[in-house]
Amino acid sequence: MKLLHIDSSILGQGSVSRDLSADVVATFKARHPDLTVTRLDLAATPIGHLTAAHLAAAQGAPVDDALKADVALGQLALDDFLAADIVVLGAPMYNLGVPSQLKAWIDRISVAGKTFRYGEHGPVGLCGGKKLVISSSRGGVYSGASPVAAYDHQETYLKAAFGFLGITDITFIRAEGVAMGEEARSDALASAKKETAALAA
Repeated sequence: MKLLHIDSSILGQGSVSRDLSADVVATFKARHPDLTVTRLDLAATPIGHLTAAHLAAAQGAPVDDALKADVALGQLALDDFLAADIVVLGAPMYNLGVPSQLKAWIDRISVAGKTFRYGEHGPVGLCGGKKLVISSSRGGVYSGASPVAAYDHQETYLKAAFGFLGITDITFIRAEGVAMGEEARSDALASAKKETAALAA
């Protein structure tokens, strides 16, 4: 069994989403000792944003050495994603959405004919069967009956983007309100870690 562990936070050791994603991976490793883990840190090793040059390269256009290296990095990201049975994604909310480096990665793995195709009745995801666990962190509270729930373009986007690729087994491990004081942060982390422990049940 193969697990792909991705982090996208720019905060390093102070990151809540990194803390949570590491716990999720440790939980899966405890359940599956033979698990193979591939690591991708999108803050340390960002993949270039999709450009017209990338699209041209996919059609066989000549590319310079810099683009060639980035195309290879994008292809490796796609291969690792396709090979994974489980994807664990550390995804903080930045300005109501996801980090730009995470959006860039999603753009590079969303490839017609590889992860989705256009069928007679519209798009068809080709990645069904994968399990996705998203370690979500938010400074404020956007879930449930929150008055700013409509501002959530983080989890709603991720659910739609991966659903488009055919992934329906999606679990959110959420810590929100982490910027609303030390007690709120501590409570949010404790709640999220309880949810992580439940993955082993």
